[in-house]
Amino acid sequence: MLRWLRGFVLPAAACQDDDDYFRYEVLFEDLDHNGDGVVDIHELREGLKNWSSSFGLNSETEIFKAGDTNDDSGLDFVEFARYLQDHEKKMKLAFNSLDKNKDGVIEASEVVAALKSLGLHVSEAQANTILKSMDSDGSMTIDWDEWSDYFLLHPARNIDEIIYFWKRSTIIDIGESITIPDEFTEEEKRSGDWWKRLVAAGIASAVARTFTAPFDRLKVMMQVHSLKSRKMRLISGFEHMVKEGGILSLWRGNGVNVLKIAPETALKIGAYEQYKKWLSFGGAQLGILERFISGSLAGATAQTCIYPMEVLKTRLAVANTGEYSGIIDCGKKLLKQEGVRTFFKGYIPNLLGIIPYAGLDLAVYELLKNYWLEHYSENSINPGIMILLGCSTLSHTCGQLASFPLNLIRTRMQAEALVEKETTPMIQLIQDIYKKEGKRGFFRGITPNIIKLLPAVGIGCVAYEKVKPHLGLT
Repeated sequence: MLRWLRGFVLPAAACQDDDDYFRYEVLFEDLDHNGDGVVDIHELREGLKNWSSSFGLNSETEIFKAGDTNDDSGLDFVEFARYLQDHEKKMKLAFNSLDKNKDGVIEASEVVAALKSLGLHVSEAQANTILKSMDSDGSMTIDWDEWSDYFLLHPARNIDEIIYFWKRSTIIDIGESITIPDEFTEEEKRSGDWWKRLVAAGIASAVARTFTAPFDRLKVMMQVHSLKSRKMRLISGFEHMVKEGGILSLWRGNGVNVLKIAPETALKIGAYEQYKKWLSFGGAQLGILERFISGSLAGATAQTCIYPMEVLKTRLAVANTGEYSGIIDCGKKLLKQEGVRTFFKGYIPNLLGIIPYAGLDLAVYELLKNYWLEHYSENSINPGIMILLGCSTLSHTCGQLASFPLNLIRTRMQAEALVEKETTPMIQLIQDIYKKEGKRGFFRGITPNIIKLLPAVGIGCVAYEKVKPHLGLT
C-alpha cells in the first residue's frame, strides 16, 4: 500500500491543511500495523523498508528522535503530523536552495552545481540519472510535489544532508594515515558534533588497528627481514612469531600505533582546514585538485610531527622478546645508542609515498562513485553501506599498491640498524634491493597488508556505528 501511496496520494497537488491532514492520516494508518493508534520504531522501520531503498541504517531512529516529543517510545498521530509538517518546511527550503533560477523545478545543471559545492564533480548525464530516481512524470526535472514525495519520510534536514550520500568519508583511519581527511559541514561545526565524530572515529580506528595488528606486524617482519623471509608465508610467519614470543607478541608495536591516532588526527584535520583556506582564493569552492593538494600537505604535516612514533612502532614490531620493556624504554635506548637522527630515518620515502597513495586512493574512489551513479542509481542515489565499503576497500588497495615500494624502503631504513649496523642512503638501498631480490623485492609483505584491508575497513565501520549512539550522534 505504501508504494500505492507514493504513486497516488502523496504527489497530490493540493497543499491546504485539510489535504495535508488527509495525506498524513492515510500514511499513519498504513504504518500502524496493529491499529493501536501509535507507530512504534519497529513498525516505522518496516514501513521505511517498503517505502524506499534510499534510507540509511538509522533513519527510523532519527525520525523518532525528532518526532517523539513525549519520549514514550511511540509516535501518536499528533506527533507524526507535527513532525511531517516541520520536515516539509525544511524540505521546501532545501528545494528552494537547489532551484537557483526560481522556475519551480530542479534541473540537471542545478544538481551539478549543488554537488560541486560539496566537492563532488559529476557530469550532466550523471545528474540526469540522479533526477531519474525522483522523476515520476518523465520530464527529467523535479517539481515540488516529486521532491516532497521522495523526501517526505527521509530524515535529512537540509540540502547538505540530502547530497551527503556520496560525500567522501575517510574519517576512520585503519593505519595508513595518508588519506584525504574528512570534511565537516558548518552545521556539525556549530553544534559541536565534529569533535564527537572524531572521538568515535578514533575509537573505531583503535579497534580496527588492534584487530588487524598481527597482519601489520607480519608485514613489517617480512619487509625488514626480506632475504631471510623469502620462504616465509602467512602461516609460517605467524608460527615463527608465536614461537619466538607467544601469542601476545603478535600485537607487539600496536600500542604506539593506537597512541598516535589522537595527535595525528588532530594535526591532520587542523592542517587540512588551514591549507584549504589558503587555497580557496576569493572564497571560491574547492574542487578535487585543491582538496587533493590540501589533503596531501595535511598528511605530510601530520606525519612530520608524529614520525618518531612511526619509528618506535617499527622498532618494537621487529624487536626480539625482552629487548624493550615498553614504548618509553625503546625510545630511551634508541636515543642513547643511535641519537636523535634515528627517529627520522626513512622520512623522505615516507613523504614521497603520500602523493601516490592519496592521489590514487581519491581518484579510484571518484571513478567507482561515478560508475555507480551512472549505471546503478535508477531507484536511489544512496549507494548503501556495502557499496561504500567495497569502494573504500578497492581505493585503499590501489593506493597501497602504488605506494608500497616506498613504504618498504621507509620500513627498511627505520630498522636498518638492526640488520645492517650502518646507515644506507635511500638510492643505494633501492639499488641493493633490486640487485639482490629483483622487482618482487619491493613488494615483500604485500600479501598480509592486502588481506588486512577488508576486515580493517569493515571492523572500523561497524565499531564507528556502535560508538556513535553513546556519544549522542545519529
